[in-house]
Amino acid sequence: MPYVSNEEAKAAIQDRAGVPSEQGRLTKILDSDMFHSFLRSKVTVVAACGTLILFLLAFLAPWVAPHNPFDLASISILDARVPPVWMEYADPRFLLGTDDQGRDLLSAIFYGMRISLIVGFCSVIAAAVLGISLGLVAGYMGGRVDAVIMRIADVQLTFPAILIALLIDGVAAGIFGSIDREVFAFYILIVSLSLSFWVQYARTVRGSTMVEKNKEYVQAARVIGIPSVIIMARHILPNVMGPVMVIATINLALAIVTEATLSFLGVGMPPTQPSLGTLIAVGNDFLYSGEWWIAIFPGLALALLVLNVNLLGDWLRDALNPKLR
Repeated sequence: MPYVSNEEAKAAIQDRAGVPSEQGRLTKILDSDMFHSFLRSKVTVVAACGTLILFLLAFLAPWVAPHNPFDLASISILDARVPPVWMEYADPRFLLGTDDQGRDLLSAIFYGMRISLIVGFCSVIAAAVLGISLGLVAGYMGGRVDAVIMRIADVQLTFPAILIALLIDGVAAGIFGSIDREVFAFYILIVSLSLSFWVQYARTVRGSTMVEKNKEYVQAARVIGIPSVIIMARHILPNVMGPVMVIATINLALAIVTEATLSFLGVGMPPTQPSLGTLIAVGNDFLYSGEWWIAIFPGLALALLVLNVNLLGDWLRDALNPKLR
């Protein structure tokens, strides 16, 4: 009897059971239409590479940043407003110069980008969970449940997202006070942004659910007595995730911009834990006094990050739309 290794036996069992191996999954991904569409678009490839680089710089900031802008022991007010290295009176320790507190601007951008991305990711995930859940319930149940959820969504759509975020921030400031608000600023931002963006997910998922629930596989699941919650989670949800992925990608860029706007207005992250919006707000006070780099470089980083994410969202929207293939 020939010797069969564990890997070969596992592959044989997977083939008989119809379970794709890791190599089979990789081959399937590389042969997919979406992957070929990604490779054909040079703009998308560049945007993906740019997004990956920015994400790595942000989340690896403690290891790649030249300085730690949060370490007060290493910051000197004597190094405040030092220009970039290519200008007169520059300091070679600070490649892009320093801000008004003497923090290295390049390091502050890396750390601030990480805060902006974390707030954006957390708010998008929270908004998606809330919106998908309400959209599934509204589309599947129908009737008064659908009417109540959609009327609430319609009312919220009449208010701009930033106005809702400002309202929630004002309520939080009244409850916690100005001192405690700085401690909970991160969580207040996530709640504000998630409550501002859930409507898009709910309306999209509701429409897709109303189509899916009338199909044969859902009717068959109902006939054999599968509970409604399981039908929505296991059968309908996977078939409505395509549009949700597009909305989530675009909303990530929108959440980053909204967070930066709130921080610029002074109701976002505190100056002790600056995001990109906070850095721009700080630099705005020195923009016309000659220290332009304090605002310009964080602004360029924000614009580059949002542009790359938006380009990926546009490609994903086109790739998931069969009419555009």
